[in-house]
Amino acid sequence: MSKWYLYVARCRDDSLYAGVTTDVRRRIKEHNHSPKGAKYTRSRRPVELIYSKEFEDQSTAQQEEYKFKQLTRKEKHEFLSMELLKKMV
Repeated sequence: MSKWYLYVARCRDDSLYAGVTTDVRRRIKEHNHSPKGAKYTRSRRPVELIYSKEFEDQSTAQQEEYKFKQLTRKEKHEFLSMELLKKMV
């Protein structure tokens, strides 16, 4: 059974894009170099991975993606800052 990941990418215009996938590296490559990348990111290349988190199943990853997308821009940046601090400890 595949692991699923929530990932957040920073676009060239400093906007954030969140998605779910089973292969984060492949998905970022698609966003940067392929028509398979999201329509949103195609006009904002290059994108850079700034966050990913593993989940046991697609449903849980999508629920977390939905929660993230409901946050304001400020809340998203605060969340990402807190996650970065957790990794440093």
